[in-house]
Amino acid sequence: MDNSLIDYLKQIPDPRKKKGNRHPLWLVLLIIIMGMMSGYWGYRQLGRFVERHRLSLIKLLNVPQARVPSYSTIRRVMLNLDYLELQNAFNQWSQQFSQIASGEWVSIDGKSLKNTVKNYDTSQQDFINCVSAFSHQRGLVLGVKIMSNKQESEISVVRQLLEILDLTGVVFTLDALHCQKKL
Repeated sequence: MDNSLIDYLKQIPDPRKKKGNRHPLWLVLLIIIMGMMSGYWGYRQLGRFVERHRLSLIKLLNVPQARVPSYSTIRRVMLNLDYLELQNAFNQWSQQFSQIASGEWVSIDGKSLKNTVKNYDTSQQDFINCVSAFSHQRGLVLGVKIMSNKQESEISVVRQLLEILDLTGVVFTLDALHCQKKL
């Protein structure tokens, strides 16, 4: 293994103003990822995750001054983050683990990140969608592709993700939406 996930998260540019930042961006992103992997979705739930696991996070991550990010910090980061940068960092990190043996099972599915909704008051709401490839045997996400529900279809994004992963000899499981000749 060359680099850790933290090394890749440190490469993401911080969209926040320098003044008043108590936590480095990589730390906030890592806590968000850990919370989501534990089933906490949305700003408030991620805030509860941080509160519930505060002491463990401080000890495990050597959090400076024993202060973990608040709900509002998590929200601010998630609202202003360049998700394409996060996607690229995650995919670069996960490439270290993507040597998939022939016959392994890989699930590909898209999910809507409802907590990123914009235009709350209109029928034309826009939010971020995420397509991911998951290896069953390894229990790892092999790759992620972010998309906007206004600009791209899940079908084309799945094709792009498959090209990026360049996997052969594996068994893919996909939704019925993807039962098309081109795929």
